[in-house]
Amino acid sequence: MARAGIYKSEVVRARDNLLAMGRYPSIDAIRGELGNTGSKGTIHRYLKEIEEEEGGNTGTQVAVSDAIQDLSARLAERLHLEADQRMTALTDKHKAEIASLNDVMTALRNEVESFRGQVERQALDLSNEKTAHANTVAALQEERIARAQMAQRIQDMEGQLTKEETHRLSLEEKHQHAREALEHFRTAAKEQREQDQRQSEQQIQFLQGELRSAKDSVNTKQQELISSHESNARLSSELGNARSELHRQEGELRSLRSAKEQLAVAEVKNQQLLAQLAQANARVTDLDKENQANVSKLQETAETGQRLESELMAAKAVVVSHEKIFERLAALQAPQAKSVNAKKNSVDSQNSLFNSDK
Repeated sequence: MARAGIYKSEVVRARDNLLAMGRYPSIDAIRGELGNTGSKGTIHRYLKEIEEEEGGNTGTQVAVSDAIQDLSARLAERLHLEADQRMTALTDKHKAEIASLNDVMTALRNEVESFRGQVERQALDLSNEKTAHANTVAALQEERIARAQMAQRIQDMEGQLTKEETHRLSLEEKHQHAREALEHFRTAAKEQREQDQRQSEQQIQFLQGELRSAKDSVNTKQQELISSHESNARLSSELGNARSELHRQEGELRSLRSAKEQLAVAEVKNQQLLAQLAQANARVTDLDKENQANVSKLQETAETGQRLESELMAAKAVVVSHEKIFERLAALQAPQAKSVNAKKNSVDSQNSLFNSDK
């Protein structure tokens, strides 16, 4: 378990141990030498005090050559400058790579959203096409049922028309027979009258005796003639009815012809619906293929996005590692720069002493 605090002597002992092992006495190294005990702020404060104390005693140390000190100072400064430049270049490069990867990810996300919207629109179009296809099939079924009903109605009306035509022919035949009978009766009556007239001229005296019987016969004939006229009138009335029925049947025939024309139009419409149904089926097939292609492309885009996200995470990890390296280099350079400045100050003080002696 870590202790609550550390002492300056412990920091000095840990620093000396690290220097004896040839390691740089950084804050993390000293804290590790102390068993991960103490705060970094306290260790930094103790190190700063130790460096100030060592810097104050440098006047008593043996002076080093000015050329070596100057060279070491320039080398340290150049090393620090090169490290800063390299870290800046690496940081800029990784920031540019991260920005490029972010742009690529944004473009891929936009493309994925676009493909997703396109897939949703195509799914909606496919649903609409399927609905239209179902409506077309239902309309086709209704047209087939209506056509079957119309054909059955036409067949029934044709049968009825055949019966009415047979009845009309029968009435016309009866009417013809009645006219022939009437004509025959008129001819017979005329011949009979002529024969009676000739006989009356030849046998007027004989006929006068039989005038009453002749009148009775005439009355009988007149009754028969009246009966024939009534029969003729009745037959004429039946003929008028037959003609009316014929006109009605002709009207129904015209309506049947109109129904046939409507059936022909329905047949044409049925063919058009079949053609539209075939087109709708082809459209549904094309939309299914296009939808499958878009789904495949969407999967590929998602895989590419996942791969780029992995690369972005790796790049970020590299940047973090480079930033840690930069911090460590900065920490390494700070003590060296302080040591060089202290040594340079010592040399300047020694030079001033030499100049005063002269």
